[in-house]
Amino acid sequence: MKVLTIDVGGTNVKILATGQRVRRKFSSGPTLSPSQMVSTVKKLAGDWEYDAVSIGYPGKVLHGRPASEPRNLAPGWLQFDFAAAFGRPVKLINDAAMQALGSYEGGTMLFLGLGTGLGAAIVVDRVVVSMEWGHFSYKNGTVEDYLGARGLRRLGKKKWTRHVMYGLGRMLEVFSVDDVVLGGGNAKKFKDLPAGCRAGANANAFLGGFRMWEEDSSWQRSSPATCTVEIAEGRKKTQEVRKRRRA
Repeated sequence: MKVLTIDVGGTNVKILATGQRVRRKFSSGPTLSPSQMVSTVKKLAGDWEYDAVSIGYPGKVLHGRPASEPRNLAPGWLQFDFAAAFGRPVKLINDAAMQALGSYEGGTMLFLGLGTGLGAAIVVDRVVVSMEWGHFSYKNGTVEDYLGARGLRRLGKKKWTRHVMYGLGRMLEVFSVDDVVLGGGNAKKFKDLPAGCRAGANANAFLGGFRMWEEDSSWQRSSPATCTVEIAEGRKKTQEVRKRRRA
């Protein structure tokens, strides 16, 4: 099966189909409606063959459908019929969850997507659980107000980094994980990633979209590991998280 994967972001929409090597993209933003997105994608992918479509959606997804309007795009996404618009079977997933799925290598993994907004997901034994952590109350706003792109612009890189590290530390106090992946465009702002974390890649979102249609996955699991994550909030704080990966 050939799959067209669409990664819908607050700044750009990126697409790639099975067998293609170079992704294509176009600008999104607060005026982008679902019908405009579909129309532009169909034109951009006009010379590609695909049997099904995967969409990484920048908002809450429930039972394969949008459950909230995206914060950084135009309204109208909740009732839109994507399958009818594309004329293909369509699967929707939260955009951070799709990149998490493509980043997964085994065990229990925490994914944080530092982009226009903030995405978060947990993957346990190939099962993805999306989290709207960015909507949690934090200081004078929400977590996303501080860790998203708006927070980066307002606070500057140094303060923004401190908030990201603090938030990551709190997440790791709640979840016992084997692996931590920092993805999204703003993960590149880190000169050095926290120890025990690895960098995600935007290309993993496409891999996640392809994996959504796999019935008998043959994903490789890595060996059990100890994940040590250093958290800095004024002073360095080291937390050890150990967990055996399931067989």
